[in-house]
Amino acid sequence: MSIERKVQLVEKLFHQLEQETTSFKEVSGLGCVAGCGRCCTYPTVEASPLEFLPWAFHLFLNDEAENTLQLLNKNTSSTCMIYTPLTGIGKGSCSNYKYRGLICRLFGFAANTDKYGKLRLATCKIIKEGQAENYTSTAEAITKGLHVPVFTEYYMQLNQIDFFLGNNMLPINKALKMAIEEVLQYYAYRPSPDVEKNCG
Repeated sequence: MSIERKVQLVEKLFHQLEQETTSFKEVSGLGCVAGCGRCCTYPTVEASPLEFLPWAFHLFLNDEAENTLQLLNKNTSSTCMIYTPLTGIGKGSCSNYKYRGLICRLFGFAANTDKYGKLRLATCKIIKEGQAENYTSTAEAITKGLHVPVFTEYYMQLNQIDFFLGNNMLPINKALKMAIEEVLQYYAYRPSPDVEKNCG
């Protein structure tokens, strides 16, 4: 399968999730605090290269892939390289929000299955404590059947696009690096994609 096709399928999955999370946010009343980027600062965040393939492809189309790869190779921080911190602890934003990964799209507005098979909303302390009433009522509604995106279901769908790239969970900056390398290797001996078709 071509890189372009994989990117299309990942973006289609992201679009499906966007619709689900928008609906979930409307029903639950939960939402991220404006300007908060605390979840992006955790050094233990892992992702798969596949969820950042659209980002890497975008960089390639804009002649930014090789420079970004060099920056990643020099980077010693475990915080996501795409994250832009602002003044204040936990304040910041994604510098490439449109191309953020699956983990970034799920956290806060999706559920994990606990050891008893029950769905538990995976969100941050800031939302749990700052929006306690909505959090509690939403958690209860989930137990009664409120539809919520589920981490494992989305990662399973991602794996169906490319099992190796989708199932290979890495520290986030290593996932970013591998996504770029995958695109660069693919086009090393192939003609470059049609930029107008892919960006237009």
